Amino acid sequence: MKLDPATRQRLQDKIAVYREFIKNWLEPANLARLRPRLEFQTGILAGFALLASILLGVTNCSTQGTIQQRLDEDLNKSLQEVVPASLYDNDLRQDTLTISSADYNIGADKTTVYLAKKAGKVTAVCFKFSAPDGYSGPINMIMGLDRDGNILGVRVLGHKETPGLGDKIEVAKSDWILSFVGHSLDNLTSSQWAVKKDGGIFDQFAGATITPRKSVQATYRGLQWFKAHQAQLINP
Repeated sequence: MKLDPATRQRLQDKIAVYREFIKNWLEPANLARLRPRLEFQTGILAGFALLASILLGVTNCSTQGTIQQRLDEDLNKSLQEVVPASLYDNDLRQDTLTISSADYNIGADKTTVYLAKKAGKVTAVCFKFSAPDGYSGPINMIMGLDRDGNILGVRVLGHKETPGLGDKIEVAKSDWILSFVGHSLDNLTSSQWAVKKDGGIFDQFAGATITPRKSVQATYRGLQWFKAHQAQLINP
C-alpha cells in the first residue's frame, strides 16, 4: 500500500519522537535515577521474561518439524517390529480407529489402533498400552495382533525399571519379551497369563519379579480389550 506524503511525514515524525524518547530514557544519568525504583526493576524483569518467551517460541517453531519427524520415525520402527510387513500394503499411521479403553486399565481412557490391511482387508492391528503399576513407574508398550487375536509381537517403548534387573523386558537386553508371540486368550487360560511364580507360563527375573508380572498382566488386559472390540476392529 502506497502512503501519501502527509501520512508518511506523520509516521516519520512519530518514529523520531519514539527514537528520541528511547535515547533519553537510556541516558546513563536517567538509568541511574530509575535503577533504585521498584517499578524499574520490575520492568527489567518483565522485559527479560518477555524476551525469553519470544526466544523459546522461536526455538519451538524451528524445531517442531524435526521433533515430529523423529516421533514418526520411532512410531514406524515400533510398528514394523510388531506387525510383519508382509501383512499389509497400507500406511498404518494413517489408517486408525480410536476406541474407549477406560475400563481396562491399559494406561489411557481412549486407545488408538493402527489397522494393517492387505487389499483393503484388515489382517492385523497394533496399539500402544501401558502397565501403569510397574516397579518404578509405568511400563509403556506396543502390541501387534493378527485378526484372530494371536500376538504377533510386543515391544517396550519406555520404562523406569531397575537397570540390570527390570530392564530385561527390553528386547535389546533379553529375549523375554518374545515369549508373548503366538499366544492369545484362546490358547492360554486366564491363570496361565502370569509369571511362573504365580502359576503362569512366563518367566520372571531373579530379583525383579514385579516388572515381568506387571508386563504380563498388562498384556493380558490388552488382549481382553481387543477381544471386546474385535468385531469392530477387524471389520471397520
